Amino acid sequence: MFEFDAGKLIIIAIAALIFIGPKDLPRVMRQAGQAIAKLRRMGAEFQAQFMAAMNEAGVEDLKADANKLTESAKINLGFDPLQTANSEIANVMRQVEAPVKTAPVEVATPVIAAVSETEVDEAARETASHAPVARAANE
Repeated sequence: MFEFDAGKLIIIAIAALIFIGPKDLPRVMRQAGQAIAKLRRMGAEFQAQFMAAMNEAGVEDLKADANKLTESAKINLGFDPLQTANSEIANVMRQVEAPVKTAPVEVATPVIAAVSETEVDEAARETASHAPVARAANE
């Protein structure tokens, strides 16, 4: 868990000697060892209880059931959901495109109104008569 090499242990020992003192150091080390041992025992107990609970829950039975279901689901090895979806989409597209391709296409021809020369001349005169008024308004 923690990586202690010789240099780190020497630094920790010197710091302990300075802060705790040589008189109380054996007692503190004994208490630290007891605390570490207690933590290890608690961790082992927790792990044992966890494993027991998992065995009670029948994890192995659940794994076996899941494997059986997986094997039974592999009945049709050629089943590919993406391929099935693609083929269904292609069928729908063919059904939609078929009426569009067979429908007759009607091209609308634009209607051109016949305008006589007199109407064009009248429009030009009318525009010309308004032009000086527009110029006067802009100036």
